Amino acid sequence: MVTCYIRYIIDASKLKQFEHYGKLWIPLVEKFGGRHHGYFLPSEGANNVALALFTFPGLAEYEQYRIQMADDADCRAAFLYAEETQCIVSYERSFFRPVFA
Repeated sequence: MVTCYIRYIIDASKLKQFEHYGKLWIPLVEKFGGRHHGYFLPSEGANNVALALFTFPGLAEYEQYRIQMADDADCRAAFLYAEETQCIVSYERSFFRPVFA
């Protein structure tokens, strides 16, 4: 199991646009076999940092998702929305493996 953690720097004046972007991606990740754990928007503290977490059974399944999403019209539309609204300034992606009791 691998969890993808994405830390976004967003344009704080475009929070509603970023929230819409996040809502576009949740079903798309699940469409390709992942489990989305949600987007986490600023509340207290920094007003320009948002997070997303989603899990795939393994890194191979995540890589397959990356290949498939490149050809998916809904995924391309979500990327285009972010580009057009410029709600995302930058992001970094990291991967983690969970530890359970």
